[in-house]
Amino acid sequence: MHHDTILVELGAIILALGLLGALSLRFSISPVPLYLIAGLAFGVGGILPLTTSTEFISAGAEIGVILLLFTLGLEYTAPELVSTLRSSAPAGLIDLVLNAAPGVAAALVLDWGVVGAVALGGITYVTSSGITAKVLNDLGWLGNRETPVVLSLLVFEDLMMALYLPILTALLAGVGLLGGTVTLAIAAATISFVLIVALRFGHIVERFVASESDEVLLLKVLGLTVLVAGVAELLQVSAAVGAFLIGIALSGPLAHTARELLTPLRDLFAAVFFVFFGLQTDPRALPPVLGVAAILAVCGMLSKLVTGWIAAGRAGVALTGRARAGAALLPRGEFNIVIAGLAVAAGANAGLGPLAAAYVLMLAVLGPLLARGAEPLARFYLRRRAAKAS
Repeated sequence: MHHDTILVELGAIILALGLLGALSLRFSISPVPLYLIAGLAFGVGGILPLTTSTEFISAGAEIGVILLLFTLGLEYTAPELVSTLRSSAPAGLIDLVLNAAPGVAAALVLDWGVVGAVALGGITYVTSSGITAKVLNDLGWLGNRETPVVLSLLVFEDLMMALYLPILTALLAGVGLLGGTVTLAIAAATISFVLIVALRFGHIVERFVASESDEVLLLKVLGLTVLVAGVAELLQVSAAVGAFLIGIALSGPLAHTARELLTPLRDLFAAVFFVFFGLQTDPRALPPVLGVAAILAVCGMLSKLVTGWIAAGRAGVALTGRARAGAALLPRGEFNIVIAGLAVAAGANAGLGPLAAAYVLMLAVLGPLLARGAEPLARFYLRRRAAKAS
């Protein structure tokens, strides 16, 4: 009976995710907020709490995080990362300061302590690469002048996450200053080692996992990614960071093939991850944090608009392109929930999970919608300004 119940629950969950995904396509929005809402509905305090499948969903959620970060790493090669870090560092630092500050300030005002401030600062800082990429594609902005600027900021954020996650993990574990320093040193050494391997010996890694059989390639890549993620976790480096670095180490045609093979698995387990985060959040805890989440969302939209405007302006992009760059950076999603998930799992402040869920729900929905209006509003402003000048 227990086995039958698991199958019924899993089947219902996966079917529901498919229907929600279809609904998101119908209205051209990200499915992330819908998955979160589904988790809220079937978790603790929801309308119909799950009973037997939570352990499977928990394991699937962890795989989802690993695959999300691995496929994100596949988007970049080590030389591209090094080049991008040099060119986008000034704009990236502006992005970091402007967008982490509201989260840090809110956590300190709420008296959540240093750990809560570091976690919430990360949640408000990082843009959703997945949603932003979808926005750029859906709106036909991929060939625009400002798009390389947007992508360079996303890469810079990813690099900051590779350093940030080990620090956050150390703080959540309460290892103290010395332990945190050791953890960061291990993380920095690991990142440096993987980048050196990718730059100088990437062809050896590619030969190791390469295969003419899609089945063999899938198993090798998936096994290597999960294995390295596990080893990274044993070294007190985030498993997500380990997966991200493996993605960076693979490049060229092999990365393209690996991405095609793993995308369906990533989408499935990533959806499970978002549902799992929702399952952990009691919907009754959302109303008390909606006000703070709304204030943070407004601050987050303004700070990302300013970030995109300044970064695109530095690249000589015109006003309309600057508006598009800022709007493309608005959405929050997978990385923000990853950070919140790590904090909640480690027993951080109980309000962090509901606040992150509400914050992501708002910006995952509003971000793509506002992006659609950025270009018309910029053109309207230019027409008004030209009319006044004449």
